[in-house]
Amino acid sequence: MPAALVERPGARDARVGDYLDDKLQTTADLQDLDDLISSVGQQHELLKRQLVDAEKDLNGAKTAYQKHSTSIQARGEQFIRDQDGIDRRLQIITQSETSDEAVRKFEASMDKLRQLDITAGYVELLKEVDSLNNESLSKLGTADAASLDAYRRLQTLKTSLGPLQDAAEGAAPHLLDHISNVTRTLHDRIRSAFSAQMESVLKKVYWPREDASIPPGLQQQWNDSVSKLLELQMPELEAAEAAADEARNAGAATARGEGPRGLLPMQVLVHSLELKFRYHFEGDKPTNRLDRPEYFLQFATENILSTYNGFITEFVQPILLRKLRGRVGMNPVYIDATSAFITAILPMVRTKIFSVIPRVQNQPQLLSHTIHEIMKFDSTIREEWGYDGGYGEDGWKGLVWEVLVLKDWFPKWLQVEKDFALARYQTIIDDPFTGELDFDSLGQGETKPTKAAIRVNDLLETITDRYRDLPSFTQKLRFLIDIQISIFDRFHSRLHGSLEAYLTMTSSLGRTVQGISREEQEKLQGVAGLDRLCRVYGSAEYLERMMRDWSDDVFFLDLYTELQDRAKNRHRRGQASRAFAGDLSVSQVAERTSAAVVSEDGGDGGALFDETAAAYSRLRVRSEGIIVDVLQHNVREALRGYRSINPWASLSSSASGQSSTTPELQPLLEHLSSSLVFLHRALGIAPLRRIARQMLFAVDESIFHHVLFRRNFSTQGANQLKMDVTAIVGVVERSLGGDRGVDVLVESGLGRLLEAVRLVGLPVRGGGTFAETVVEEEDVMSEDGRSGLGLWQVEKRLFADNESARGVLEELGMGRLSEQEARGVLERRVELGG
Repeated sequence: MPAALVERPGARDARVGDYLDDKLQTTADLQDLDDLISSVGQQHELLKRQLVDAEKDLNGAKTAYQKHSTSIQARGEQFIRDQDGIDRRLQIITQSETSDEAVRKFEASMDKLRQLDITAGYVELLKEVDSLNNESLSKLGTADAASLDAYRRLQTLKTSLGPLQDAAEGAAPHLLDHISNVTRTLHDRIRSAFSAQMESVLKKVYWPREDASIPPGLQQQWNDSVSKLLELQMPELEAAEAAADEARNAGAATARGEGPRGLLPMQVLVHSLELKFRYHFEGDKPTNRLDRPEYFLQFATENILSTYNGFITEFVQPILLRKLRGRVGMNPVYIDATSAFITAILPMVRTKIFSVIPRVQNQPQLLSHTIHEIMKFDSTIREEWGYDGGYGEDGWKGLVWEVLVLKDWFPKWLQVEKDFALARYQTIIDDPFTGELDFDSLGQGETKPTKAAIRVNDLLETITDRYRDLPSFTQKLRFLIDIQISIFDRFHSRLHGSLEAYLTMTSSLGRTVQGISREEQEKLQGVAGLDRLCRVYGSAEYLERMMRDWSDDVFFLDLYTELQDRAKNRHRRGQASRAFAGDLSVSQVAERTSAAVVSEDGGDGGALFDETAAAYSRLRVRSEGIIVDVLQHNVREALRGYRSINPWASLSSSASGQSSTTPELQPLLEHLSSSLVFLHRALGIAPLRRIARQMLFAVDESIFHHVLFRRNFSTQGANQLKMDVTAIVGVVERSLGGDRGVDVLVESGLGRLLEAVRLVGLPVRGGGTFAETVVEEEDVMSEDGRSGLGLWQVEKRLFADNESARGVLEELGMGRLSEQEARGVLERRVELGG
């Protein structure tokens, strides 16, 4: 037994002692001593059996180890003998003195054999390629179907080598290049031959005459020539469609730069038309004008597409349906003859456009005109001819997309358009007459904007029309932010500056600094000042309303919806801070358009012009507040003299029986008349009523607190006050032109004052004693149907208690005066003074 397993007697005794101490802790534990001894015996026997089993396993492992060691040693010795044998044979075969040298020579020989084998395979492949090429050429013109079949086999062979080349890590690039060249050359030879056959038929029908048609005698030859070209192109079309399907299934977008393939028969048909196009629009022909890009664009649509589409539909469409159905027929750009014809026309138009753009890049007006003519051309092809370029729901982005995106002309063009827009904006602002309110622009009852606001709105609508047809979302957003919202911001700053300038000129500090005379300030506080304020209010209200309307336009709705979707995708991918539109991030775009875009609900309920419209709304609200402040200030100033007089308690009846308003009230009447007449012309119904109500509140407040509550009134004084207030109401009614709702406006603005005047003017009925007068007053009804209560009866009930006071006020039809106010008013009657 190993020494490590031998336990010292002392240690063992200690362990036994610990065990006994644990099991025998009390006298009662001694009763279980027999059970404890039995348990210890059982455990001892179990340990002995386990020890025997362990010794057996150990002996077995040692025996197995010895056998395995002996086997490994024998195999090693055999390997050494085999290696020696191999080395001797290699030395003999390679005539080498050492085994290492023999291995190197043998590997070199094997490499040569492999190269010979590969070379033999290449030779066989080249023989097959040459055979198929010769077979196809030999049968071309005599057995075109067989020639085409040999070409297809060669094409299939070339296609199959691509994956093998990739797997071999490009081991035979020259071979693959040779086979590609042979295949391409054969394709060109066959295409030329088949095209010549088709052209021979076209010559017989005098193509491209506008009245060209295929007679019955040439119908079969025509069908065959077109069909052969389609069969020649079919592998290429099928491969392109397969690649496009694979890209769509993988979630990738189809490569926009490549575009659909032009059908070979269409290219033959378009060849003579292209010569005609180039004749007119190349060289020094009068039609080739740099400043008239619409000439060649209209020529493509009207002189080519419209003129020859009938021939294409009648004589090419049936062949396409027969040959392409079930193969690439799911793509309308191939199966539809008109779409295929457009695809064949586009290259010559594209070439012309790409040659024109660089020549006009330094002429902003021509560049702008050319881009917009290209957009019109794209819209015509897309909308009138239903061309989708083979992109299905994504649609054809047009030649303008190729110019602006693929050729990167968008930044240059955007700057040109921005410069034009800002120049036109500055022209509007510089016109001294555009700052005036345009009273003829909108009908009665609508707020009138300035001429500048209307022209700015027209400018912005024109800009929308100029970029509405752009295919790129990012480009549309850049136009919106860089041009339209920029102009909105500039005009907002101008309106805000005008408002600040008015406040400065009408302040005491502004008068001192700028040297404004009192007469000029009074003018600014009058109708002239209202005109300036209404210019700001009307312009802000008009453009805010236009922005709300634009937000409901389908174009801007689609733009905002796409903005929402893209912002959500950026947020999900954690790319919210990356450039989103030009140099702007999603958050920066949201600041310029709508903060709802970056909200938790993803922009639901927002609109594209939210932020700009909100800025104009704040300006409108602020300007309305300033108008109200000015009018209320003017009301208080106009009533300054009226508040200071005190003829109310001593006024006697006129000897002549005639009556008139108090002379000191005339400034207020003139102010109300001039202000309300102007506001009635300048403002819509709703803001007019809001502002007029606030103006009448000031009248009510001033007369109620500074006249009624501070003066005592005799019966004649109360009647005079009633006459004055009636004059105020009459001026309001006349100034507002009898509009519906004037009565409600007067009641809401002057209701408290009217009730107070009626209350303080209650008549003292009869001439007897106090008790007799009260009885008389109870039996009288007023002419207007209200209770004919007199002064004494009302005074008795009004001062009794609150419940009695409210009752009498209700009988009098007074709902605006509180009990306390009514008592305060009635106390001003001199008859009650004692």
